[in-house]
Amino acid sequence: MQRRRFKNTLTFPDRLAKEAERFRRKAETKPPGQERDELLRKVRQAETAAEIDQWISSPGLQPPK
Repeated sequence: MQRRRFKNTLTFPDRLAKEAERFRRKAETKPPGQERDELLRKVRQAETAAEIDQWISSPGLQPPK
């Protein structure tokens, strides 16, 4: 059986930013409550993941010696 391959056209940080924006727009349409809080939590998670990815891929990061 052949595995299906998918080529991403956007970089990982770009995809995270796009997802965060999508969740933020969706949260703006919801009234205050559990569903909106969940969407805003997903926004924070995507933004944090983007920051961590940027930190990990920074040239100043050195492995322990």
